[in-house]
Amino acid sequence: MSTHQLTLFYDGRCALCMREIIQLMQLDAAGRICFEDIHADDFADRYPDIDPVEADRRLHGKLNNGTMIYGLDVTVSAWQLVNKHRWLVILRWPVIKHGADIGYRLFARYRHSISRWFKHPDACGCQVRRD
Repeated sequence: MSTHQLTLFYDGRCALCMREIIQLMQLDAAGRICFEDIHADDFADRYPDIDPVEADRRLHGKLNNGTMIYGLDVTVSAWQLVNKHRWLVILRWPVIKHGADIGYRLFARYRHSISRWFKHPDACGCQVRRD
């Protein structure tokens, strides 16, 4: 049985996304998160239940009990698992959640353009581990 508590399906072609993924990987000494690039050549074979087009539009995660989570729920869960950025939980508070989710959807849609604003290439060429 896997020790992973979350499988995080990320966009390995997004430089901003990769910055966060690399930070999470470095902090995940306990191996609680399994990181899966939705653009990996064998992704569809290994995860036929995950639509890579939808996973590219909105961050996808799968808890170890099989429950799928999306968007900021994935982000908050991942940071909680590495015991960092505990304040992110406020993004899930009922009075903030709706607005935060709208902001996340806008970010997700325009993340490659935003990445260029900060002069990050879209494809970072990062070497990351896959569990």
